[in-house]
Amino acid sequence: MKLAYSPASPYVRKCTAAAIKRGVKLEYLKIGTTDPALLQHNPLSKVPTLILDDGTTIYDSPVICEYLDSVGSAPKLIPASGPARWKALTQESLGDGILDATQPRRREIPLPQDEGRKSYIALQQKKVKDALAVLEKQADTLGNLDTIGEITIGCALGYLDFRYANEPWRPGHPKLEAWYAKVEKLPPLAETVPVG
Repeated sequence: MKLAYSPASPYVRKCTAAAIKRGVKLEYLKIGTTDPALLQHNPLSKVPTLILDDGTTIYDSPVICEYLDSVGSAPKLIPASGPARWKALTQESLGDGILDATQPRRREIPLPQDEGRKSYIALQQKKVKDALAVLEKQADTLGNLDTIGEITIGCALGYLDFRYANEPWRPGHPKLEAWYAKVEKLPPLAETVPVG
């Protein structure tokens, strides 16, 4: 299996962290989203894209992570059923939502800051702020990156550090800060620190 990746993508980090947690070995194909070779595997020309040994491709990060969860015999990151499943998937969605609110903002930074753009940025910042408030309330229930939700939350917090250090998330979130300080040292996050 090969994972088409960019070293700074938090969605790639999520997939790589899930693979590490489950003990799944991946090969990596560094590729830009404008590279025509990526378009051969993914019509959206996005990373991550997982290329299976038979040439089948799987994308986007939630689907790749679910596929990785089906490989091997390690404990599952996505519980099979019941409240634990919905909790893990909802937390994954919340972490992805933080990423979805921050990724497009990077493209906005060099553009002229008219009122429409300022309003858009403020809306995205509010989404992150609201998500962090929910996570602060849940922090006591978070484990050691045992679910896809916890992995995604860890990747989202790491991305805020990586790209938005000027908007620190830790103030006002002491429980979440303590949780992150513990899990960022675990292999799924420690071995996937973004670069670029």
